[in-house]
Amino acid sequence: MTKKIGIIQGSLRKNSFNKKIAETIAELLPQGYEAKFIEIGDLPLYNEDYDDGTLEIPASYTRFRNDLEESDAFIFITPEYNRAMPATIKNAIDVGSRPYTDVKWTGKKVAVASSSLAMTGGLRANYEVKTSLAFLGANVLAQPEVILSAIHDSFDENGQLVDETKAFLEGFVENFVGFIE
Repeated sequence: MTKKIGIIQGSLRKNSFNKKIAETIAELLPQGYEAKFIEIGDLPLYNEDYDDGTLEIPASYTRFRNDLEESDAFIFITPEYNRAMPATIKNAIDVGSRPYTDVKWTGKKVAVASSSLAMTGGLRANYEVKTSLAFLGANVLAQPEVILSAIHDSFDENGQLVDETKAFLEGFVENFVGFIE
């Protein structure tokens, strides 16, 4: 049976480095694994009134939560903004964690990759995403850590992943598949 890997990518920019990383990771998944890019850019900010019946639940929440439910595992690819995870990722985690009686992350295998223009490669965002998901009961892959600097050796002058980065991501995917199995 094919395993569905939900890929949640936090940068909304059309030509983002994180999007290139996400696409490369999806291509590296082995036979028997299927990548599904889960849209998060259309999710309204989480408001508890949606889940207590005060406000109508947005269609994007329902679609997103169904996508989460249909996924066997997840890979988050996050940028880092102002030394923290971006609002897109935090909001997605929150929407997937409510209502609190139906947390979509519980028991799911999750890996996190980050990239930023800074030399630290999104280290803080990577840590924050892992921490939030672990708190919600996800099984988070600890190693290898994927923390890539978009301007220091991970990409070439044309914005394409260099061969060494692709090889590293291949090892990351192999480890994640082993973690799932």
